[in-house]
Amino acid sequence: MTEREPIAVVGLDCRFPGARDAREYWSLLMDGRDGTDRVPSQRWDADRYHAASSTAPQSASEARPPGRSNTVRGGFIQDPDAFDPGFFGISPREAAAMDPQQRLLLQCSWRAIEDAGVAPQDLAGTDTGVFVGVMANEWAYLQLADYDRITARYGSGNGYFMGANRVSYHLDLKGPSLAVDTACSSSLFAVHLASGSLRSGECDYALAAGTNLIMTPVINIFYTQAGLSAPDGRCKPFSASADGIGRAEGVAVLVLRRLSDALADRQPVYAVLKETGINQDGRSNGITAPNRWAQQRLIESVWQRAGVTADDIRFVEAHGTGTLLGDFIEAQALGELTSGRSGGSVGLGSVKSNFGHAEGAAGIAGLIKAVLALHHRTVPPSRFAADANPRLDLSGRRLSLLKAPLRLPSGTVHAAVSSFGMGGSNAHAVLASAPRTVHRGRDRAPGVFTVSARSPERLRANLLAQADALSRRPENQLAQLCWTSNRVKSRLPYRAAVAAADLPTLAAELRKAAEHAGEAARVDGGRRSAASVAFAFTGQGAQHPRMAASWYRWWPAYARHFDEIDKVLAPHTGRSVRDLVLDGDPEVHRTRWAQPALFAVGYAMAAALVESGIGPSYVLGHSIGEFAAACLAGALDVPDAARLVARRGALMEALPGDGGMLAVSMGAAEVEPLLVRRQRLGLAAVNGPRSTVVSGDLGELASLEEELAEREVAARRLPVSHAFHSPLMAPVVEEFRRECADVPARGPRIPVFSTVNGQQLTGGETMDADYWARQITAPVRFADAASALLAAGVTHVVEIGPRAILTPLLARLKPDAGHPVSLHAAHPGEHAPDHRPQQLFGELWCAGLAPEWDVLYAEADRVPRRLPPYVFDDSFRAWRTGTAPGLPELSAPGPPGADTAVRRGADRGESCPPAPAGDLPDPLAVLTRQLVCRVGGHDPEHVHDHDRLHEDLGFDSIRVMELKARIEDALPRLGTLPIEDLLAGLRTVGDLVGFLRGRHGAAAPVPTTPEGTR
Repeated sequence: MTEREPIAVVGLDCRFPGARDAREYWSLLMDGRDGTDRVPSQRWDADRYHAASSTAPQSASEARPPGRSNTVRGGFIQDPDAFDPGFFGISPREAAAMDPQQRLLLQCSWRAIEDAGVAPQDLAGTDTGVFVGVMANEWAYLQLADYDRITARYGSGNGYFMGANRVSYHLDLKGPSLAVDTACSSSLFAVHLASGSLRSGECDYALAAGTNLIMTPVINIFYTQAGLSAPDGRCKPFSASADGIGRAEGVAVLVLRRLSDALADRQPVYAVLKETGINQDGRSNGITAPNRWAQQRLIESVWQRAGVTADDIRFVEAHGTGTLLGDFIEAQALGELTSGRSGGSVGLGSVKSNFGHAEGAAGIAGLIKAVLALHHRTVPPSRFAADANPRLDLSGRRLSLLKAPLRLPSGTVHAAVSSFGMGGSNAHAVLASAPRTVHRGRDRAPGVFTVSARSPERLRANLLAQADALSRRPENQLAQLCWTSNRVKSRLPYRAAVAAADLPTLAAELRKAAEHAGEAARVDGGRRSAASVAFAFTGQGAQHPRMAASWYRWWPAYARHFDEIDKVLAPHTGRSVRDLVLDGDPEVHRTRWAQPALFAVGYAMAAALVESGIGPSYVLGHSIGEFAAACLAGALDVPDAARLVARRGALMEALPGDGGMLAVSMGAAEVEPLLVRRQRLGLAAVNGPRSTVVSGDLGELASLEEELAEREVAARRLPVSHAFHSPLMAPVVEEFRRECADVPARGPRIPVFSTVNGQQLTGGETMDADYWARQITAPVRFADAASALLAAGVTHVVEIGPRAILTPLLARLKPDAGHPVSLHAAHPGEHAPDHRPQQLFGELWCAGLAPEWDVLYAEADRVPRRLPPYVFDDSFRAWRTGTAPGLPELSAPGPPGADTAVRRGADRGESCPPAPAGDLPDPLAVLTRQLVCRVGGHDPEHVHDHDRLHEDLGFDSIRVMELKARIEDALPRLGTLPIEDLLAGLRTVGDLVGFLRGRHGAAAPVPTTPEGTR
């Protein structure tokens, strides 16, 4: 890192008049549209405070009537009151007390971080800095005028500092966190400070932001009285028709990094900040008057430090307010530097022409325009450019207002941005286009796209947003886009995953998933015990040519493990099992090849899953599957297992092929009497209560088959080469025992549910030579072993093998009630899609597991790509209408200055999930929930025992103290509650109910309508 290392803009999000996001912002600029509109009735009664400018005023008071504005227009964003409090763990009451600028900053910060290809959760605990430019706090004026209504919430809901601190708190960012107020240059000052913090090593990521909301007519009146307000509410920078300022609002966040770090992580870069600078006018013609010489000195010094001259600058995004004095001084300052440049003129413009002066967010509005222009290599036109002010002599100063979009040349291009504060604080920045980087993904590589949300409704909205965006992306980015979604979009409790090998299919499947989003189950590892995964390894009969070949082609980790196990097997098999499988050789059905091939596939699958963070807490194997299971459990070394499997298969194949196997729909206890007189038959497997396999001599098997037919018992011959697990296997038992003699007898590291014993290996039981010899003829007691496994508290079972043989058996053994178990087949069979590994990862993730996504992709596909950011729930609304103190607001539908904090529509989010049927609480639980809801402002019907007080319901220390006081008032027999217990020991509503029950006593009466809970 060098002292003046360039700073990369890696992510951004914004909301400005006429633009809900960065994409709409760019469209607004390129179309040259007007984003201004009439003052919304939600803000104030524009007519009440309006006085049109007189054409021939007789006095100053007639020209500028006191308490009145000369305009009813401005630049306003849509729905500034909309917020998703549950997403950030904020209670409705706290959200209603918060300055809407804080709410906007929270959501905008989250979206900007996602735009950078980073999960906001990954920045938690890091030294990420937050720097917010802000110059207005009109919410405090509206909220705090009534002293009797002030509560603890209003302290944290107001104040410039809280704009930054709120973001740092809720995202758990540990770096510098500060608000900057230098009036109109505040947000570009914030960018300057953020860049310095990055260069000094104080932080590795920085959020630089600006915000402004127009909630009252106060500044409009001030601008009118100062002669600065444009009657039509529009800024016309550098135009002959310029007649003052039109006010605007907006919010924007940039995610900044040192350029070297961004390039090392292959992050997409919008543009590069080469240098920034700030200074002050000092003493000028007046504290609100701009200083030409200060502006000129600042621009000159920043260009010098950036190593550029006027010849290098292609365009300047000016401060450009559209006041006669301001435009004239800025043109003079710039022209002093540009008038001598060679070549054509420098493009000049100001985004204020599109929607007005965004004040505290003005600097960042102009900066984002420049960043996007460099990114798209096109400078948008400037409104009112056709009517340039001739007195500014722009052409003589080699400056040119852009009447049409300016195409930028290839190679490095430079731009400059200015922002000047009313009190004389000036900021300037030099930008460059991003270095060209090419990161091509693998051609036609599949992936699994993940989307998560806080509620089923939000899941649907986000699925549709992603589907729409993906339809416009290049085909060769599919795996990279999927990897980015896994990295950024996979942390919330309602989940959907779609695996695909092409983008049109992926987009279509995401839309289908959106139709079923309401069926998604909540996944929340924080409320459940840790996942307990079991691997169940398939036995012989699952093999088929090219089994799991798609795993080898599209999952590098599996291919590596398959190659490694193939090398271990080769000395014992005499040829490559890998080539046998991948070439589709039908020899794979011969026992001598089937057994080592199944072992290799099962072992490689399991090893790849373990590498991916999906490791087993238990293992179980069906017949030959026990060898791979033993390796995973540490009971058998891989080289020993490879040797034994190869030898076992060869010995069995050498036996006469005079046996067969019969699947019988009867219980083992019913089958065993039928075998008493048939000495060459035996129980081969017990797979379920009425699923038994008999194996042995073909003649005796036919006799049994006839008898079963007479009893009308269903029976089915299995396509096998030998009578496995039958008395006909006895001739090879001793030789195989000798082969196993040097295998160490050691216990497993993780529990093994033995299908030889039908139960978990316990105590000193080992998988020694006797065990493996006995396994050849002993029946596979799968039903007993699997039932014991399911009773052990396992949460997920993954069948490891090339076909789903055990999964349907497990489904029938799974208890109907009690502990839920999620069943998955790693590879369902011959007809599984080529992207089956990706599909499996999606299934496991949706079922609550957390795979290491990187392991699923080749390095070429682990490249961040921009995806649409999160679509928040906008049903919560909280606002106060602006009015003069003591006067009724004529257009207000309710009481003067009344609070509004409402949820619109059915999309309530899931910070308080619906109660399950039959969840009827006792009186103490009812009272506790009433008190919790009273303090937090939650709907009692949507608060339940598993809701976390802090994370889900927004109870910080202030809220906990208020809750403590209400509980003590409602239940005086409790006495004074120890605050340390409430803060540290009680995580959920259920914990609180249990705590109060323990102190209150089960038999004590509980008031049903305590004071303060209705």
